[in-house]
Parts: sequence; C-alpha cells; structure tokens
Amino acid sequence: MIELLERQKKLTVNQWKLICTANLADLLDFFDFFLIGYVTAALTKQWSLTYWEGGGILLASGLGAVPGAFFWGWLGDRVGRRTVFILSAVTIALATGVMVFTPGQDSFVPGWLFLMFFRFFVGIGNAGIFTIDLPLVQEFIPAYKRGWVSALVTTLLPGGSMLAGLAAWQLLPIVGWRGLFLVGLVPLVLVFMIRYWVPESPRWLMLKGRHEEARQSLAWALMIDSKEITLPGTVGVVEKTRWIELFRYPRLVAAGCLTGLTQTGGASLGLWGPTLLVLVLVPKITPEHAAFLMIFVNMAAIVGRFCITALIEPLGRRGSGTLCCVMAALLMVLAGYLHNVYIAGASLFYILLVAQAFFGSAVYTVVGPYMAEIWPARLRASGMGLSYGVGNCGKFVGPLGLALIMGAGDLIKPAAPNLVMLGPALSYFAAWYILGVIGFWAFGFEPKGRTFEEIDNTHDMLAPATLTGGRAPAS
Repeated sequence: MIELLERQKKLTVNQWKLICTANLADLLDFFDFFLIGYVTAALTKQWSLTYWEGGGILLASGLGAVPGAFFWGWLGDRVGRRTVFILSAVTIALATGVMVFTPGQDSFVPGWLFLMFFRFFVGIGNAGIFTIDLPLVQEFIPAYKRGWVSALVTTLLPGGSMLAGLAAWQLLPIVGWRGLFLVGLVPLVLVFMIRYWVPESPRWLMLKGRHEEARQSLAWALMIDSKEITLPGTVGVVEKTRWIELFRYPRLVAAGCLTGLTQTGGASLGLWGPTLLVLVLVPKITPEHAAFLMIFVNMAAIVGRFCITALIEPLGRRGSGTLCCVMAALLMVLAGYLHNVYIAGASLFYILLVAQAFFGSAVYTVVGPYMAEIWPARLRASGMGLSYGVGNCGKFVGPLGLALIMGAGDLIKPAAPNLVMLGPALSYFAAWYILGVIGFWAFGFEPKGRTFEEIDNTHDMLAPATLTGGRAPAS
C-alpha cells in the first residue's frame, strides 16, 4: 500500500491542503505562545513587575509544554494523530481566552500568578500541535520530498510571533492587553479544518491493523479511487507499544533531546525581546513601538526558514542544522556584548537581533522534522513528544536564566536596566545551540533520502537483542 505513495512524483491538492493546515496550525501555535511577550512588556511598567514575576509569566508555558509533549506524543501513538491535533487546538484556545478575566495585581490572586497558571495550559496545548503535526504530515509524504515538505511546514512558525507583534502594535492601545487574549480563540478554526479536511495517518492506521481505513486515507491523499490500492493479503499482528520502549534506542533519545534543546535561545529571546528592546534602546521606546520593531525580527525569521528549505536536502539535516546553529550562536553572543553600540544612529543590538533571527529560526526548521523522522513508525509520535518535551525545558530554563543573570540577585525590585549582564545572559542562550551540534554528530544519523521503512529496518537491526525480547533483527 505504501509503495504507491513512495512512487508518487507530484504532490496532490489534498496533500497541499494538509501542508497548509499544518502551516496554519504552527502559525497560530506561535501566535498564542508569543502573545504573552507583548503583554508582559506592557505589564512590566503598568504593574512594576520584578524580573521574577515577569520571568514566571514567560516561562509558565514552557513548563506546561514539557508534560504536554510527553502526554500528546504518547496519546498520538495510542488514539491517532488527527484526534490529538484537534484536542490540542481546543486546549490552546480555551486557556488563552480565559485570560481575558485576569485580575489586578492587588487581587486575592495576583494578576501575574493568574497569568502564569493559565499560560501553563497554553503550553500544554502548544506542545500538542507541534508534537503531532509533523508526524502526521510526514506520514502522508513520499521519502524524497519528506525533508523539504517537513521544513516547509515549520516556515510560518515565526509568522505567528510576527502576527502577535502586529496585533500588539495595532490593538494594544485600543483594546488593552486583556483584549489581546480574545484573539487567542482563533485556533478553534483549526478544529473545523482538521475535522472536515484531513483524515487519519495511513501509516498509523496500518500499524493498528485498520487497513481498509488506511486505504481510504491514502486514496484521499493521492486523489485516486480507493479500489486502485491493493489491500495486503495477510494482516500482521498488531503490536501494542509502550512509552518505555523509547529507551530501547538511547542514541535516538540523546540525538532528539539535544537537538530539541536548541530552541532554548531563540524562544527565550523571542519572549524577552520586546522587554529587552524597551530596556536597551536609546532613546527609550514604548511597548507598542517594541512590538512594531519585533515585526521585522520575525520577518527575518520567516525568510531564514524559507531559505533553509533549499538546503535541507542538498546539505542533509545534520549539515544544514550545524550551519544554522553555529551562526545563530555567534550572532547571539555579539548582540549581548555590543548592545550599546550605535552605527549612524542605528542600534547594533537590534541589527544583530534581526540577523540572529534569520539563522536561529532556521535551526528549528531542520530540528523539528529531524526529531520526528529519526524514530520507528510505531514510536514516532511518542519519540517526537519525548524529544520536543525535553527541548521544551528550554522554554522555561531560558527565560528563567535571563531573569537570574540580569536580575543579578536583585529579583525582588521592579525590573530595571542591568545591561552589564546582557552579554553573559545572551551567551547563555547561545550555548544551547552548541548542544544541537553535539546531538547531530555524536548521537544522530542522517535520514536524508531514506524511506520510513528503511529507517524502521535500520532501527530493528541496531536495537539490542536483550531489549527486543530476544527476537532476531529484521533483515
């Protein structure tokens, strides 16, 4: 059944529908995730937030993303990719919408604590979208297009942050920061798109022994009569998989988790970016102006992601990922130590921020698909969930690290410029990119050009006999 997909020469309209839906999902995922950065920039002054309180609001979604990725990944292998896609979109929208009712700082439950609580659930939902959409798309695409298409799916992620910046720039003065959360209900649109457009993954259905449904799903993707797809003569034994089986592949665990942690620097800088611009730039700017400036940072990120799609197949996942990691780390360090330099009146800090976004965002266009495609089919969603879940630790370790470094032991007082420590803080962000390089080359392998069946057979041969129940490796 899958051979017909692998022989495909041109993507169909339905496959492009799936790609567009996943792109929109990632865009809205990042919109809700980064919207809080612009709200925090406004509240830092209005509520006199300390570094600790501001960091708590920003890192809460990262805290939720860790168990969220583990849970959704496990659930994706149990109940299917499509179901998880819908449930995670609903979680994001509801958790964001309820923050319209955030109380003030002097309430029984302080406003920053209320935001932190519900941002935790936004993070849970965000993790579900990214954990499941890549495996879903990849399992509808032939091997020779998988890398390019997977990279394409991630290109609009920074568009979500840019959309959040546009919303903050235009709407913050009109509807206030509470009104911005109403826009967070938009991901509910995804529920209807997935419900009526996209069927379940054919590979997952085959693993569950549901071959007739798999045939219908493949026929939808290839836009042919399902009768043209021959069902297998015999149905194999349906194996139940357990999450613990992931650790039968320790090198994959290391490769996935280390490359996943590369998001630490970029996500943290995206969250703290508006606040840092307010603190760093001379003369001082408003949060609304910072939101406007972040639009160009995110535009550079989108361009970077589109550019790397042209390199992911020629250079491979490891080559293109390493290039972006090294450049992103270097530019991050320079931005930190040259923050007070101006060239012809233009802030070098801001210029380097834009350049860093180009490479830093492109890193995840490589890493995201890589974390999913290196795993065996029966563990793909769980493996992606594990890798992405560990990587999501960076979403709270990163913002917390900047708060600790720039707070320099003065976390109780309201946020104030402590720019002497900006260099070390951004160097801390940069170090996480180097972990990705180690993950690619010390533990990972190159999946470029390999079908999922070839990858599965390779894993079966490499899995230790003691962990496979004494079974002989697949030939």
